[in-house]
Order: sequence, then C-alpha cells, then structure tokens
Amino acid sequence: MADETIGIVGAGIVGLATGREIALRRPGTRVVVLEKERAVAVHQTGHNSGVVHAGIYYAPGSLKADLCVRGVSVLREYCQDRGLPYAEIGKLVVAVREDELGRMENLYERARNNHVPELRKVSKEEIRELEPHAGGIAALHSPRTAITDYPAIAREFAKDIEASGGEVRLGFPVTSITDVPGGIEVASGQERVRVDRLILCAGLHSDSVARLAQDKKEPRIVPFRGEYMLLRPERTGLVRGLIYPVPDPRYPFLGVHFTPRVDGSVEVGPNAVLALAREGYTLGRISPKDLAGLAAYPGSWRMAAQHWRTGIREYRGSLSRAAFMKDAQLYVPGVGVSDVVRGGAGVRAQALDPDGTLVDDFRIHQVGRITAVRNAPSPAATASMAIAEHLVDAVLGGASAI
Repeated sequence: MADETIGIVGAGIVGLATGREIALRRPGTRVVVLEKERAVAVHQTGHNSGVVHAGIYYAPGSLKADLCVRGVSVLREYCQDRGLPYAEIGKLVVAVREDELGRMENLYERARNNHVPELRKVSKEEIRELEPHAGGIAALHSPRTAITDYPAIAREFAKDIEASGGEVRLGFPVTSITDVPGGIEVASGQERVRVDRLILCAGLHSDSVARLAQDKKEPRIVPFRGEYMLLRPERTGLVRGLIYPVPDPRYPFLGVHFTPRVDGSVEVGPNAVLALAREGYTLGRISPKDLAGLAAYPGSWRMAAQHWRTGIREYRGSLSRAAFMKDAQLYVPGVGVSDVVRGGAGVRAQALDPDGTLVDDFRIHQVGRITAVRNAPSPAATASMAIAEHLVDAVLGGASAI
C-alpha cells in the first residue's frame, strides 16, 4: 500500500490536515489534494473567526465532542512547534437572564463530561473582574479557550504535504468522479487524475461533489452567511477575552458574541442568515442554481417552518446595525452603534436532513473506495487534526466511517 495514490478533494483545513496525516502515517503513499480555487483555505477556513474551542457545547460521546477535545491538544502542539499564533485568552459564556441559568448549569455538566480543562462557574462580581465592561448575572469561565490563525495553519499543512512528495493542485474544479479498474478517475474538464482511494472534503459543495461519487443525496448543504461587525480600534479595550452567550439548544448557531483576533481586532457577531448562494459572502451574491436546489428540497421548507421566527430576527440584524448591536449590548452594555464598523462575513456549510433537521454532528459516509465528509461544522477547524486521524483510520485502517 506504500505506493498508493490517495486523492483529496478540497484544500480547506480538514482536507489539508487529512493529506498531512496520510503522509505521516504512510510514508511513500502519494497524496494529491485537488482544489478548485487558486489558493488554499479560501472558503470556510479563510473566513473562520479563529477560535480554538475547548469542547464546552458538544454532546458527550458525539464525534464533535471527542474530536474537538483531541483536536485542541494536537493543534496546540502543532502551533507551538511551527511558531504559529496560539493565545489562550479565555472565554466567558454569560447568562444575562434568570431563565438562562438552568441552561448554563446543563452546559457546565456537559463541559465537565467533555473534560474541558479548568472550567469554573463565576458570579456577577467575578465576571467584572475578568471583563470589566461585560454584563451578565453569572457565567462559565474557560481560561484555556484560545485563538489562532487557521489560514496560516492550513498553509503550513499544505507545505507539509508537498515536503513529503505530495501535491496540492490548485485550479482543479472537480467535474466527474468515475470508478475505473483498480481505482478512481477524478476529472476537471479534460484533465484527469487517477487515484487508488479518494477522500471528499468539499465543504460548501460537499453534497454535490458526493453525488458525483454516487453517494446518497442527503444530507443537503444549506449555506448560512454569518456577518460581523468590528470594534473600532480605539474601542477594542472594551473586551479582553471571548464573550459568548448561553446557546439555545434548539438552534445550532451560538448567537452574537465578541471575538478578539490574533491581529488585535475584535469581531462582534455573527448573525446567521440564509445565504442566496453557496459562496454568498455578500447580500448581492445570488446563485439561481443554488436557490433552485434549496427550493426543490423538502427539507428546506420544513426547516423554514420550524425556524421562521429566528430567521426574521436574524435578517433584521443583517439589515439594521442598531438591531444587530442590540443583542451585543446585552453582553457588553457600553458598546454602541458608533463603536463598530461593518466587518467581513463567512458562509457556513450547514447540512440539512429531509425532515428539516439541521445536522449537528460530524457526518461521514463511505462509498467503496471513497470517503465523503458530508457535514463538518464548527468546531471542524479546532478538530481538524483529530478529524484527519479519524478519516485516515477509516481509509487506511479499515474502520467504518460514521
């Protein structure tokens, strides 16, 4: 097997981490990463907020929980070894209403089951000691939660692959995947690459690329755009570490929060609005093809029926800076509309089942010689090196994908 060629579709952080893991695990195996863009980490990885999650939110025993906790450890070590940014600035998960205290207690127990290090409950007074400008009546404090630079990590992974004799082939949008005797042929127009095994890490296009490989149609990808504000440079001192709300378990998004970045800026957000294109980073980006696919999928309508009230609230924040900041002021009361400017946006590849359920956990399918990552939402960047271990176990070790 040492003379195998293993192909990976997608040069985001998960695909590149997987290619690197194969090269480490099986020296002599040739890795070819195929990417439609002209650079690595262009989409979800390149628009990531940079948070290294400690494992607070995820159901114990889920792939998310297990791979996040493992992923933090190996990612920290990798960053330290390569001199990449990694700062443990800590996170407060803040309750601002009495009715959130029960959910916060449940979150605390969940985090303890996930072995989140040094997590503790803090009082209203202790919140002010940690974050003098924060609001809230109680909180959880995770001092080991960190921030990093995921695009820089992805570029380092790409260097590792190339140093091992592998290739990261850019400008290769996959148009067909065909079984051939003893392997798989991956095409981009008239260009062909033959591999022995194939791993699909296509992110925003994971469902459409998986269908090229004859995988089942579900789950489908629904793109959600997350829009950010930025604190003006003279106001970044309002925030020391990460300040997050207590999440609502009925919805997979965390709500507006404050995120210091490794470059010294501070993001406020994101909201979560349905994007009108898979790569819809702006309001004006519309894809008739993507919209038609959403409209034709029964799961889209069932999701809308379940979450339409939340959707209206999120769109209100998208259109009005004042509405956006109203939520933010619950957590840092001193921040106002004049303290922020419009920041960037990312698009989350959210998998959706036919019954309208937003898929929460990682989901991986296996179709013969092909392994397809069908859902890898946050904390996929945190967990990327652990996801890679899991995938390589499935591909090279004969384990079953989940």
